[in-house]
Amino acid sequence: MIAPIPLVAPPPGNGRGHLNLAASIRSLRLRNGLSQRQLATRMAVPRTYVSKIENEKATPTLSSLERLARALEVTVPDLLSGGERNRQEEIRELAQDQFIAEILPFVAQLNAMQMSSIVAQVRDLTLRPRRTA
Repeated sequence: MIAPIPLVAPPPGNGRGHLNLAASIRSLRLRNGLSQRQLATRMAVPRTYVSKIENEKATPTLSSLERLARALEVTVPDLLSGGERNRQEEIRELAQDQFIAEILPFVAQLNAMQMSSIVAQVRDLTLRPRRTA
């Protein structure tokens, strides 16, 4: 009797390897609150080029990867990893901030409406700083 050949599932994605650069770029772009047009402007390329990269219809060159990373304010390794390392560094930095450490125990006690109100007030303070005497 012949032993059955084990089936190996293909890697997730489009079969081009484990890196999903298009998803990483889109994720980082959205996390930065940028449209494709805004990202393209930062890179000095047409918007359609960003669209093609995100839809895996174009593969960015090394110089485009460097411009993408600079425009998204990450390093090329962060760009290739989807920014996960950068996000972890941000979390660590936030956890070490004295102000964040002081308010963190209270945040868990807030309901969604209270959190939304506080975020709106903080946003207002940062966008329209008040004069102090």
